[in-house]
Amino acid sequence: MSAGESPPVAVKICGLTRAHDAAEAARLGASYLGVVFAGGPRLVDTRGARAVVAAAGPVPVIGVFGTQTRDEILRCCETSGLRGVQLHGGGGPDLERDLALAGLEVLRVVHLGSVQDLERLDDPVALPGAVLVEPRVEGLLGGTGVPLSLDLARLARRRLEGRRMFLAGGLTAENVRQSVAWVSPDAVDVSSGVEQIPGIKDAQRMARFMEALGWG
Repeated sequence: MSAGESPPVAVKICGLTRAHDAAEAARLGASYLGVVFAGGPRLVDTRGARAVVAAAGPVPVIGVFGTQTRDEILRCCETSGLRGVQLHGGGGPDLERDLALAGLEVLRVVHLGSVQDLERLDDPVALPGAVLVEPRVEGLLGGTGVPLSLDLARLARRRLEGRRMFLAGGLTAENVRQSVAWVSPDAVDVSSGVEQIPGIKDAQRMARFMEALGWG
């Protein structure tokens, strides 16, 4: 990065299942890593999550949760060494507040499929949290490879002025730069766009993704 340029947008590489993928993502400059406890082909258990955390070094690892209870989430985070949570299953401000008070970074996921869904961004957000916006895909919680409408994402960015926003949905090395330029998120979240198959990352795709955003 040359003098006068803005720092690269933060990157979260999610859906990790292998320690050496986590180590490579951290080496490439990822700001966050993610492991999934919400089901699907990228599901890990606490043992797998601990291996990712150990390989990540100083890079914080975020756990993706679905319908787990507060106590289940806290126990999983403590056992695995997670430093944040990404909540797909709702739970509301009370759950978010409890998790934040436990010292965890909280990402509330909001699925967007139409302009009407933007009203969900007006709900109270437990501080010091952030909001991750991604496309609504019935029956699936992220990692679908389906892109989010950039126009819809840009409207979301306006609604979330003053709050941290993560952009997710079908991001790849080929489209992420344009997406960031149009939406201006604080961070981007990528999973399928840097994979060989679900849960197995591709080092070259991760490198190209990071390079597209000015990392490396």
